[in-house]
Amino acid sequence: MRNNTPVNAKVVKDEVLNSGLEKIGRGSIREIVKLVNSIEAKTGTEFIRMEMGVPGLSPPQVGVDAEIEALKRGVAAKYPMIEGVKDLKEEISIFIKLFLNIDINPEACIPTVGSMMGAMASFMVANRNDHTKEGTLFIDPGFPVQKQQVRVLGHDYCSFDIYNYRGPKLKSKLLTYLKTGKISSILYSNPNNPSWICFTEEELQIIGELANKYDVIVIEDLAYFGMDFRKDYSQPGKPPYQPTVGNYTDNYILLISSSKAFSYAGQRVGMMAISDKLFARKYPDLLRYYTSDGFGYSMIYGALYALSSGVTHSAQYGLAGILKAVNNGSYNYFEDVKEYGEKAKIMKQLFLNNGFSMVYDKDIDQPIADGFYFTFSYPGFLGVDLLEELLYYGISAISLEITGSSRKEGVRACVSLVQRNKFNLLEERLMRFNADHSP
Repeated sequence: MRNNTPVNAKVVKDEVLNSGLEKIGRGSIREIVKLVNSIEAKTGTEFIRMEMGVPGLSPPQVGVDAEIEALKRGVAAKYPMIEGVKDLKEEISIFIKLFLNIDINPEACIPTVGSMMGAMASFMVANRNDHTKEGTLFIDPGFPVQKQQVRVLGHDYCSFDIYNYRGPKLKSKLLTYLKTGKISSILYSNPNNPSWICFTEEELQIIGELANKYDVIVIEDLAYFGMDFRKDYSQPGKPPYQPTVGNYTDNYILLISSSKAFSYAGQRVGMMAISDKLFARKYPDLLRYYTSDGFGYSMIYGALYALSSGVTHSAQYGLAGILKAVNNGSYNYFEDVKEYGEKAKIMKQLFLNNGFSMVYDKDIDQPIADGFYFTFSYPGFLGVDLLEELLYYGISAISLEITGSSRKEGVRACVSLVQRNKFNLLEERLMRFNADHSP
């Protein structure tokens, strides 16, 4: 039981009650952020912040310089074209060839206001191309807000936790959903948020081949592009390449974030890349919502136009500058972001040393990679209760329950905002927690 906790227990209890949430552990990421901000402000006690997946590194100077130069040229006074700046579209196409080894025409490479907007637009088109289908299959665990997006759109969805269906077992599990004929799209992240599992080529082939057979569009969320640190995917034009379902189907949309791999989160600029075949495909049912039956046309001049009418002009030039440097080999993003994996290794051991266990600990037959996230549990607690209890010890995270995980005992931690000079403080608080709760 609690004994003189690091954070004033009365303030924590009052703020939890005042939050209006029936169960703090089921709160959204942003709700947890708001709650912890309030507790910090009222107690003056700094938390170990692990609830939000935001980058903890400085943005590449090459991007900052490119954006400043664009502003000096006066782009802030001009509306950007909805389909994106020509320079950026071309660099996206080159990047995809060099780092995924697949070909996508610049026409089908489109900037978005972050991958969040890319997902929303994808649902708006992919889930409306066939009136006989109903919505998205999420391969969980996953990013909770993507389900909120389909709910806002009024689309149906279904989901399952992949952990017990790895390898060949994935095919039979997917078939239980695809045979219904009601699935319009499949979405997953790779590496996975929050579990950090990574799909194998066998699994991507299964997904791609079934997408072909059942005419389903795969939305591949590459928010953590190249961040499976067990391999170096950062050498332009050289294997290994970031794994992708694009090797096995033409029914795909790639969502590539600039927030994590390139630490450019604040500018809200991401990339959507649609296979050339899907971009050009005609779907008569799209005319129910858009002026064209063309998939790519409907995406740009239907969905994206309605959502934002383009991406911030200068931010597009900033991202183009980053991609150009990555593509020509003058900037290696891997050398910066591998810090996340190194921190994760240390932090996971601190948890293990103090009575905690890792929840998603295996990637089929390999130890899970050290990366941007890890998942943990503590004996006797469900994840939603563990999250709330950790607040009294100045540690914040999110429960796995809100990610669609079947592992209800789990909590997800993000390593990005925990600086190395806070490791001793984290260890002290974990030791206090363990002393108060160990049998």
